[in-house]
Amino acid sequence: MKVAVGLSGGVDSSVAALLLKRAGHEVVGITMRLWQEGRYAGGAHDACFGPGEVEDIAAAAAFAERIGIPYRVFDCASAYEKEILAYFRSTYLDGKTPNPCVFCNAKMKFGLLPDLAAAQGLAFDKFATGHYARVEERDGRFALLRAKDARKDQSYFLYRLSQSQLARQLFPLGELTKEEVRQIAAEAGLAVADKPDSQDFYSGDRNELLGAPPREGNIVSTDGRVLKRHNGFWNYTIGQRKGLGIAAREPLYVVRLDACRNEVVVGTKDELTRTEFRVTDMQWGIFAPREGRAPARPQPIPCRVKIRSTGEPRGPATFEMEPSGEVICRMLSGLTGVTPGQSAVFYESDGDAVLCGGVIV
Repeated sequence: MKVAVGLSGGVDSSVAALLLKRAGHEVVGITMRLWQEGRYAGGAHDACFGPGEVEDIAAAAAFAERIGIPYRVFDCASAYEKEILAYFRSTYLDGKTPNPCVFCNAKMKFGLLPDLAAAQGLAFDKFATGHYARVEERDGRFALLRAKDARKDQSYFLYRLSQSQLARQLFPLGELTKEEVRQIAAEAGLAVADKPDSQDFYSGDRNELLGAPPREGNIVSTDGRVLKRHNGFWNYTIGQRKGLGIAAREPLYVVRLDACRNEVVVGTKDELTRTEFRVTDMQWGIFAPREGRAPARPQPIPCRVKIRSTGEPRGPATFEMEPSGEVICRMLSGLTGVTPGQSAVFYESDGDAVLCGGVIV
C-alpha cells in the first residue's frame, strides 16, 4: 500500500513513518511549509508556527533520507494565513478563545496537505500522521477513537475530521504509549528520539498575530463594580486566575469577556461553573448522515464531554440536538471554564469513540 506520511520533524511522525515502512508499505514523507520569513517575528521556543520550522523541515528531510523514503515539502503559507491566522485573529477580537490547532488539523494537516500532494501528482492510498488516536469502521461509518495512551490522546484536536478524511487515515501510534514510541526511535538510532514535543501554537507573542493596539478597559465584578484597569480584553481567557492582581476574600477568575464594552468580568469559582451550555458549528462524527444534515436521534443522548484538550472526558452528561443544528449539553455536576470559542467534544458514555463536537457558544 502507498502511504503518505505527514512529517513534522519530531519523534512521533518519524516513528509513524518508520513503522509503516517496516510493515512493507511504500512510504513518502510530506510536510507543510507555513512560516513566512519577515512577516512575523516569532520566538525562540518550539511551536507549530514559528521560525523554527526551517530546522524542523531539515530534520524531516534528514530522517527521510536516513530511512530511504522520498520527501516533499508543499508551500501552504498563504492558505494558513487566510484560514487559520485570520480565524485566530477574528475569534480573539470577538471576545472568544480560538482553537487554532483543531481547525488547522481539519483544514490544513488532514485537508490541504494531502489534497495538494495528490493534486501535484503524488499517488497514495492512505494518509498517516503521528497523532495519538485511532480509527475504526462501524456500520459504514468511520469512528474516531481515543488513543491507548490516555495521557497523550489527541482525539480532542481531531474531532473535526470528516468521514472522507477518516476513511483515508492511518494512526500508527494509536495503540502505543509515548514511552514506547521514544524507545522505538532510540533503538532505531533516530536523531529525534529525545526531541521535546511542540506544545504551543505560536512561538512568539500572540499579540503580534492579533495586530490590535492596547486599549484600556475595566476589569469588573459580576455585579458591575470596577476593580482594575486592563489593556485589552483579548489578553484574558475564561477561567484565568493568575495575573489578575486583584485582592479579594476568595480567589477570582475570569468568568466572561465583553468585546463590545472591552470589559473583563471576574467572579468566584461558583460563578464560573456551568451545568448547561450551548454548542454550534457541529461536526457530527459517527452520527454523520450521508445527506449531510444533522441526524435525527432519540434525545437526550448520554455522553461524556471534554471542553479542554487535557484531562479525561467528564460525565455523566447528555446532549440534545435542536432544530437549528445546535446542541445543548447538560451536566449532572458543573464544569468550570466553559469558554466561548473553544471546542466541546462529546464521547461515548461507556467507550472511547467521539460522537460529535462543536464550538461553544
